[in-house]
Amino acid sequence: MLVGELLRVAWRAITAHKLRSFLTLLGVIIGVMTVIAVVAVISGMNNYVATKLFTVAPDVYAVTRWGIITSHEQFIQALKRKRIEKHEAEQAERLSRTADAVGLISGVQRPVKRESMRIADVSINGVTPNVADLRNLDLEAGRFFTENEYERRAFVAVIGSEVREQLFPRLDPLEKEILIGGIPFRVIGLLVKQGSVLGQSMDNVVYIPRETLCKAWGANRNVGIYVRARGGVPGVPASMDEMRVIFRAIRKLKPGEPDPVAFVTSDAIMAVWRTISAGAFSLLVFISGISLVVGAIVIANIMLVSVVERTKEIGLRLAVGARKSDIRRQFLLEAILLAFGGGALGVFFGWTIALCVDAFSPLPARVTPGLIVSGLTLATLTGLIAGVFPAVKASHLPPIEALRHE
Repeated sequence: MLVGELLRVAWRAITAHKLRSFLTLLGVIIGVMTVIAVVAVISGMNNYVATKLFTVAPDVYAVTRWGIITSHEQFIQALKRKRIEKHEAEQAERLSRTADAVGLISGVQRPVKRESMRIADVSINGVTPNVADLRNLDLEAGRFFTENEYERRAFVAVIGSEVREQLFPRLDPLEKEILIGGIPFRVIGLLVKQGSVLGQSMDNVVYIPRETLCKAWGANRNVGIYVRARGGVPGVPASMDEMRVIFRAIRKLKPGEPDPVAFVTSDAIMAVWRTISAGAFSLLVFISGISLVVGAIVIANIMLVSVVERTKEIGLRLAVGARKSDIRRQFLLEAILLAFGGGALGVFFGWTIALCVDAFSPLPARVTPGLIVSGLTLATLTGLIAGVFPAVKASHLPPIEALRHE
């Protein structure tokens, strides 16, 4: 039989029982839909973490009290560390021979107001001017504050897009005044919109000179340090080792005592995220796999029922010259078409769920052409595997007994 004829016969058999065919596909639809939605969300999260969550270049790392905490023991150890003071950070900058640039950051939470509009608990980051470069802070409009403004403790601010939307819904915020914790600041820059991750907005933020922050709310606070390693990415390990030695010397620690600081790099964050996402991905794909297995069993069962219902038709085809291979291909093609149709619906629903997640939740999602092809391929393989036994059984029916079947 020609391929075109096989397709027509298979399509007529499937559409002859539309409701039964649709119910047969539910397992495949649910399985593929879940795979598409889960992979799209995880892919979107991976891209977000890589590009926005820790916006520093690969040759920049952070020196902090906390570092990356992945266990209770690490949390207890971080609690025992003393906070980094400004004079320690400045001394480390003077002593370092492997750092091309060193920036400082301190933070507070304060309400921000303009006239009758108010936002509670905005992240106020007091930074040195070079942090804009070290953190890759992109500006939509305006500028970052200068070294001169930093030294004279100017009350200037660079605001995130969420602050702008809530305080200046229809106005240009540049050169306008806002109140941060009751203190007036002049807006000089507007950050590019970053979005949110896991419910945490990256745009509810204001950057001001760190010296101004200390002048307004006190200098006795923790300092975070950003360091650009000399020599690019290959120089990062040596620079981190040097910083570790410098801080141990500053605090006069004995050999064997724990390090007084921890380090955060973009690679370290990505490694932690990959571990988390890989576990979630494996679990959810396993659940999706169960749906596909159930779908394959249902397809195989329905195809076996179809073989019984069409026994006389099979006998007639064999009697007029159809080969066993033609019968096998016919039933195998029906199973593949069923599964492919379920896969197409699964891809559509999964894509729709991913778009809804991206639009109406804090989680980003990204559907790629490769993901769509993978979903359809997975469904096709499910149909191929499910259809093998019914197709073989149909091709081995004796023609005479099949013609006598009622």
